[in-house]
Formats: sequence, structure tokens, C-alpha cells
Amino acid sequence: MEITNVPRHVSIIMDGNGRWAKERGKERVYGHLNGVESVRACTEAAVEAGVEYLSLFAFSEENWNRPGSEVDALMGLMMQSIRKEVGTLMDNGVRFVVLGNRARLSEGLNAAIDSLEKETAGNVRMTLIIFLSYSGKWDILQAAKSLARRFAGDPEGLDAATPADFENELVTAGIPDPDLLIRTSGEQRISNYMLWQSAYTEFYFTDVLWPDFRKREFRKALKAYAARDRRYGKVK
Repeated sequence: MEITNVPRHVSIIMDGNGRWAKERGKERVYGHLNGVESVRACTEAAVEAGVEYLSLFAFSEENWNRPGSEVDALMGLMMQSIRKEVGTLMDNGVRFVVLGNRARLSEGLNAAIDSLEKETAGNVRMTLIIFLSYSGKWDILQAAKSLARRFAGDPEGLDAATPADFENELVTAGIPDPDLLIRTSGEQRISNYMLWQSAYTEFYFTDVLWPDFRKREFRKALKAYAARDRRYGKVK
């Protein structure tokens, strides 16, 4: 069945890796490893459906407080995935972008990110955005500081600043707000993610744990979105 009314930007909070691993008597890292397969499947499904932007919440600012062994494993997995997925991204015409507080990332990981962003910069079929070391509050605060610096000494200019001026200071500047936000694992919250950008986003919550969220589940979310009536505060 063909999916109609495809969202331009789909974002996913990838949740449930730890619980998925625990159900199988494994360490949490085992869940993260299998979650990579879901990233690949959803990326392919998004390209096939005609989604223009797919963003994934991979690691929050708060996740730095997790045990050091898990953080190290996640960063290592990110490095490994970057190296392995070059061919897949190029074959599917996908541009790769990482957004977040990259000052907290290692020099090696930042270099790998820069390399893949540069290599895929000419791809135009879809943009894959990985939010890494990111939080919505951090983004809003850094944008407010940037806007204040821009209008330093110009209080009248600051008073005249518009929401669009503020959006230009967010790390997502130039990227459309998400039309659909999916969260896996049954949790129903957005966990400090894209707080400004999700003002009129449609939400889709599923009990499916992230390592089990593959193409079939992604398409179910798109079909649910297609049935929504988006009004943006207006009356039709």
C-alpha cells in the first residue's frame, strides 16, 4: 500500500536498547549493537518513502552521566558505524549531519564526523541528522547567548528580534521542524529533545523497543501520521 501525505521531516527518539538486552540476559551494550540495524532499516525505509529529513536522537547531554563503560561503548559504536555506513549512505544519496555540543566529543570522533559530513555533502535524496551530545535546553540557551551577542549594543534591534531570528541561532538552523516525532519503548515523553522545534510536531508512541523497530514499524508510523489533521492552532 502506497503511503500518502509523507512527512517532510521524521525524527525518532530511539529508546529501549537496554530493556531489549536485559530481556535476553545480555548487557546493555548488546542492545545498542542491535539498535544499529534499526538505524539502517529506518534510514532505508525513509528514503524509500520519500522523507527528506530523518533525525535520530542518539545521545543526550544527560547521557554523559551514565556509567563510563557504557558511554565509552556508545562512542566506540558511533565511530564504528560511521566507518561502516559510508557505502550505504552514498548508495542511497543520503547526506550525513551531526548536531549537538560537539565540544564534548573526542578529537577522533569529531574528525570522523567531519570526514563523513564532507564526503556526503553532495547527496540530495535525504538528510540523515544524528543528534549527539544534544539537549533542547542546551540548544535554546546557546541560541539565546548567540542572539544576545549578535545584538550587543543594539537594544532596539534585540527588541525587534523575531522567532525566525532566534531559530537562525539554533543548531537546526536551515532544517525544517519535525513533522512527526516517533518514540519507541512505550515511554511517552520527549526527554529534553528539540523543545523549540517540536511546537507543532505530531507525536507517535509505540511499545516496540528500538532494536525491533524496523521497516514495517516505520511504515506503520507514517500511515498513522497520514491520518492526522494538522491545524497549527487554526480552524478548518
